[in-house]
Amino acid sequence: MKLSTDRILTTHVGSLPRPADLLELLRQEDQGKAVDAAALHACTTDAVKQVVNDQVAAGIDIICDGEMSKISYHVYARHRLAGLEATDGTGVPDRPLPQDFYDFPEMMEAAGSAGPELMKATVCAGPVSYDDHAPLERDIANLQAAAKDANPTDIFMNTVSPGCLSTYVPNRHYPSRDEYREALIEAMRPEYNAIHKAGFVVQLDCPDLAGARHTDYQALDEATFLADAEKSIEALNAATSDIPPEAMRMHICWLNYAGPHTHDIPIRKLLGLLAKARPQGILFEGANPRHAHEWEDLRDAGVPDDKVLIPGVIDSTSNFVEHPQLIAQRIGQYADIVGRERVIAGSDCGFGTYAGRKGVVPSVVRAKLKSMAEGAALASKRLW
Repeated sequence: MKLSTDRILTTHVGSLPRPADLLELLRQEDQGKAVDAAALHACTTDAVKQVVNDQVAAGIDIICDGEMSKISYHVYARHRLAGLEATDGTGVPDRPLPQDFYDFPEMMEAAGSAGPELMKATVCAGPVSYDDHAPLERDIANLQAAAKDANPTDIFMNTVSPGCLSTYVPNRHYPSRDEYREALIEAMRPEYNAIHKAGFVVQLDCPDLAGARHTDYQALDEATFLADAEKSIEALNAATSDIPPEAMRMHICWLNYAGPHTHDIPIRKLLGLLAKARPQGILFEGANPRHAHEWEDLRDAGVPDDKVLIPGVIDSTSNFVEHPQLIAQRIGQYADIVGRERVIAGSDCGFGTYAGRKGVVPSVVRAKLKSMAEGAALASKRLW
């Protein structure tokens, strides 16, 4: 993983808006309808090339494929793993609304715009194993080809963590969640190793480690939730045991929706667990108004010397375009804590967490990324 050795590098969490023609093909595939495979693959290849060029043109250093081929950051696994099946309905089965929605009943009206309703519901209905390598091989080939022409500073690829899958793809097969999560260690290991072998930084997406506290596990007490989160970190560590820590980064968030977030667990209560995770880089929300103050908690608690901070300095739920000077200020707060070399500027979450979600319009996404690059340049002038 490239570090900010002579300037502040920029990246983002991963997903970006898909073009309309690809979006329609992904929806048809997700719904189990007949899809012209050649057309889908060609459309995906073109979209990856365009999104890589867009990132580099905006000044993003560490780029990815924007998750162009995926209907979402986690349900994509249904097309790769045996044992995961679509069911009737959409979203995550039996998932409660975020806890903050109950405090603000008017938010119930916005519940349908959160994103999961855009995809078929998926559950674990049998033994999990990595069954179809072709989608991942296409993703790797597409990103390698696009990056060869664009020549970015570094490249990462997103992949879902065992804990995330075991949370958001409910278990209907294993005797317990623990056994399901354990099975996912070996089921997902081939994907992690293949991404690393391709020369990409492996990004483990772990929104469950924070966001599930006020959604799926809101009925648990805090100690029980944290104990379960530790098991998910242990599973992540086991599944990535073949990969050096410096070749990985992990993303946590409090879920990518524009809500009150008044029940979010504070990051200070997660720091001990995050320190135990193997990935060197930690991506987390630092721009949204409910968590923008938490740089103070990181400062007061201290950050292990082997970790690199990748804070969100742009919000992923708002069409405001952050001013470069504000972005530079945010970067400086973290550089004061761990030093300039161990800070990379990032986004709070993905901008296309679910294909077709329109929380931030595509032209504004590009403007936000450009502003982040400008802010990182300002910060670099101050820090070097």
